[in-house]
Amino acid sequence: MSKPVVAIVGRPNVGKSTLFNRIIGRNFAIVEDTPGVTRDRNYAEAEWDGKKFLLVDTGGFEPVTEDPMYSKMREQTTLAVEEADFIVFLMDGKQGLLPADIEVSQRLRASGKPVIYAVNKVDGEKHEGFLPDFYRLGIDTLFPVSAQHGQGFSELMDELHRLLPKAPPEAEEKAELPRVAIIGRPNVGKSSFVNSLIGEDRMIVSSVAGTTRDAVDSVYQYYGKKYVLVDTAGIRSRGKISQGVEKYSVMRAMKGMSRADVALVLIDAAEGITEQDERIVGLAHEEGKGIIIVLNKWDLVPDKEQAFKRITTEVRQRLKFADYAAVVAISALTKQRVTKVFDELDKVIAEREKRVPTAELNRVFEKLISRHEPPLYRARRVKYYYATQVGIKPPTFVVFVNFPDGVHFSYIRYIENNLREAFGFHGSPVRIFAKKRREANEAREGKPRRRKERGS
Repeated sequence: MSKPVVAIVGRPNVGKSTLFNRIIGRNFAIVEDTPGVTRDRNYAEAEWDGKKFLLVDTGGFEPVTEDPMYSKMREQTTLAVEEADFIVFLMDGKQGLLPADIEVSQRLRASGKPVIYAVNKVDGEKHEGFLPDFYRLGIDTLFPVSAQHGQGFSELMDELHRLLPKAPPEAEEKAELPRVAIIGRPNVGKSSFVNSLIGEDRMIVSSVAGTTRDAVDSVYQYYGKKYVLVDTAGIRSRGKISQGVEKYSVMRAMKGMSRADVALVLIDAAEGITEQDERIVGLAHEEGKGIIIVLNKWDLVPDKEQAFKRITTEVRQRLKFADYAAVVAISALTKQRVTKVFDELDKVIAEREKRVPTAELNRVFEKLISRHEPPLYRARRVKYYYATQVGIKPPTFVVFVNFPDGVHFSYIRYIENNLREAFGFHGSPVRIFAKKRREANEAREGKPRRRKERGS
């Protein structure tokens, strides 16, 4: 299911980043006592009392400004509000209600989104005296908080928890058809790509409601096989706001990927891979989705054979964290090689669902351990006992060791490379976790192991 999106909105320097950090439980956003520090949107997954959501920290919203920086921040905030499902409107309890707060409130009310009104920096009776004035906004409920010290935080989060949709049981979440998200930067040809798919060999079977406010996913059929095409910016526009803003694609990519099994990341082949492309591929990797890099606008690339080798090498170098991703070159405009995407898609879907028998897995595991012994941990040898696969979509493994803290990232990568060499997992990330063997045995039995008493 798609995680609901919660955006923190307010004027500059009201404490949005401090609240953002408190909600996610770590210092992710830059926090300084200077207006305008958060110029772009920050994103992080968050959870409160079992309900997960995507939290967005926005730059300050100044309704009227001639400052170019604040104008860009206002545009970014407008985009965040457009994509959000719920909004926390944060104001400053030390300054009291300002005309800019009233205008922001009016804009939020016009958006039609559920809004929680919160007043920050309420640290004592002096600041509480300003609270009645905030009811001039025409609201019934106001949440005074101190994002820095935590007062009122639980009450605010409980209200957000009340508004967030209930997560469906796992059985309801399980999708029967593979779900595919078409994502990428603005103007890389997502709409043209979708249009090229709807030809005489393909037909729209039906539309199914998505889990976000205005998302409608479509079931497509290609030569007898059906896929759910997840709603993204490339399928249908969601508003009249500017779509040329580069950061906008990140939010839409995240929302689309959360409902997908495989991400088709479109890249402008004529332009080459950019930092924004790297970010979007990185999001898909972190979400554990299958990844296919689709080099679009291939009709504009000269010397195609040499260009494919060059661009593929560049993709592998710049996307080392996702060097497993499949790469396909197409032209959505001329429909050249578009059907190749589905050949790769079927392969990636199969690889994500692959299960390796434990005996076969450990034969490979024992060989790779003996071939390259792990490094010492505090002058002691880290022993790797055995491995087992615990999940799919993506393939997930647990290796049992004596010192989990001594397992180095580089050795996990070494294990992953050997597993890929033996079993494939083409186009899919692989997750590997280290656990202590004793803990694993206790978890399997469901209770701590007890010593057998003498005489029994």
